[in-house]
Amino acid sequence: MEKEAASKRIHELRTILDRFAYEYYVLDKPSVSDREYDRYYQELMALESEFPQFWDHNSPTQRVGGAVLKGFTQVTHQRMMLSLGNAYNREDLDNFDQRVRTEVAHPQYMVELKIDGLAMSILYRNGHFVQAVTRGDGTVGEDVTNNVRTIRSVPMHIDMEGEVELRGEVYMPKKSFEQLNAKREENNEELFANPRNAAAGSIRQLDSAIAAQRKLDAFWYYFVNAREFGIKTHHEAMERMDELHVRTNSQRRLCNNIDEVWDYIQTMSEQRADLPYEIDGIVIKLDDLDEQEQMGYTVKTPRWAIAYKFPAEEVETRLLDIVLSVGRTGRITPNAVLEPVRVAGTSVSAATLHNEDMIAQKDVRIHDMVVIRKAGDIIPEVVRSLPQRRDGHQIPYVFPEHCPICGSHIVRFADEAAHYCINQDCPARVVESIIHFASRDAMDIDTLGDKKIEFFHHQGLLNTVEDIYHLKEHREAILAMEGFQEKSFEKMIAAIETSKTKGLDSLIFGLGIRQVGKKAARILAQEYETMEALMAAEVKDLVEIKDIGEITAQSLCAFFNEERNQTLIARLKEAGVQMSTARQHVQESQFSNLTVVLTGSLAQLTRNEAKELLISLGANVTGSVSKKTDLVIYGEAAGSKLDKAQALGVKTMDEATFMEEVKRYEH
Repeated sequence: MEKEAASKRIHELRTILDRFAYEYYVLDKPSVSDREYDRYYQELMALESEFPQFWDHNSPTQRVGGAVLKGFTQVTHQRMMLSLGNAYNREDLDNFDQRVRTEVAHPQYMVELKIDGLAMSILYRNGHFVQAVTRGDGTVGEDVTNNVRTIRSVPMHIDMEGEVELRGEVYMPKKSFEQLNAKREENNEELFANPRNAAAGSIRQLDSAIAAQRKLDAFWYYFVNAREFGIKTHHEAMERMDELHVRTNSQRRLCNNIDEVWDYIQTMSEQRADLPYEIDGIVIKLDDLDEQEQMGYTVKTPRWAIAYKFPAEEVETRLLDIVLSVGRTGRITPNAVLEPVRVAGTSVSAATLHNEDMIAQKDVRIHDMVVIRKAGDIIPEVVRSLPQRRDGHQIPYVFPEHCPICGSHIVRFADEAAHYCINQDCPARVVESIIHFASRDAMDIDTLGDKKIEFFHHQGLLNTVEDIYHLKEHREAILAMEGFQEKSFEKMIAAIETSKTKGLDSLIFGLGIRQVGKKAARILAQEYETMEALMAAEVKDLVEIKDIGEITAQSLCAFFNEERNQTLIARLKEAGVQMSTARQHVQESQFSNLTVVLTGSLAQLTRNEAKELLISLGANVTGSVSKKTDLVIYGEAAGSKLDKAQALGVKTMDEATFMEEVKRYEH
């Protein structure tokens, strides 16, 4: 084929395939079979291979990804990507409406679904897709063009000259989320908590091929520079985006007053669970673009828009049974077995009941109908029972006297709500203690997951923590087991060997001593520097240390006084596990003595790296926001913690500002 004819045919094939993609991914009305689509696709691939001079990164053949970046480039938004103010009830909406009516006599509102994903800006120049940038801190975001290009519904070409900026939300459909977590569970990988976190994690993959596999999608809801093209209203802008084959959400309504807005909210609240994607609210925007400009902006939010946030979703289901689980410390936790029900985007079939007192307080009985929700949209909890729904088949729960795993007598310590199995040889305690020891926050043996530990325990290879460091001696036996190959075995042993150098704080935490969390382990390691010195400490010495209380001190001394634990530590030392740490220098800084919370997906650091950095600058890093919190540092997809901080008036700082501030303390 001649070069000119090839160029013409390549352009024709790209146009055809773009149309097929729009019909399939946006309209959900494919006009051709998969086989016919593949025929056009293969022809295009062959021509692009034969005539590489016509290669185009916006070609349909480039959607599979494959580019691997070293990092993301930061991009300053031409126009700030502001967040929205929140409304939580009808009164908040009426107040918003009254503020608008002080400047606009007869407002019309465009009402849209608030997609629970990752805010994104995309840019077209003369019809060609050129860039995608995350919201970031609203001023500076990250260039994720390669990853957004893999989203099949995002058009690579639009029929509009000049520069066009569109904004929207990249999200993970419920079906994609369930498939991804099922695959991760098979691979013993940590599950994503919700579709929003999964979308944020996927769009920030440095390997675009991984992003392509995650089956992301997007809705676009804001034509930023619409007025430059003579567009007068938001609903006209959305219609123009539809004409350009840009995927918008059809679940939108033009309302003439706030009563109509409220009716729409009630309707969508009922339909929310049936949508194929997650939403966490409804966005209300003044429709007229000139009136939007007239209303203007605050420092952080447009005055012409607001987001109504749904209350935590509560659903009813039946409690089928109450079963006990035994943790590494012997703590026994009652758990509700539920008829599976969908809550906040995922299927829930179990929820913790915490302890005996909680069961009694909520009067929860087996076979009760109960109300459940997800605390923070993540952790399932039983809110209350529904005694009015009882039919006589309900059974009051009596807390057992013996461990469900080993049959040993269980005890409840004074001033504690929990029960404990005190048999240290209880199989559940053994497995859980090994799982804890190998976990990320402890010795971080990432190739030794929960299921693998359980399997090795059943095979008789892991009966104590120190057995981890003798797995290499069972090479032949392990390689003879189904599913184990030499490469994976060597990788596991390498990770185990690396764990020996994790340091004293990781070891202390990994030992699973009651009342000793990650923070206390760090404090103790810094104070005593060696395991030998810590083991010799007495209660009176320990309580003198800041943040180490009487109960923690007694628990530590009790642990180290047991001969079996002394033997364990001696054997870990023989295996080469590091038993000391260097005293960490804590630098005076603006973060000194502040209680800081990290939330959202950070771009430049991992969560643990940011935590370590803050601790080195004198901060106290905690996991939850309260009135005692001094500062919340947030990244992408920051959720309820950021909302709570703003509601409490706690100071907040975006990641970009944080990174600028800490540069002042670099040596």
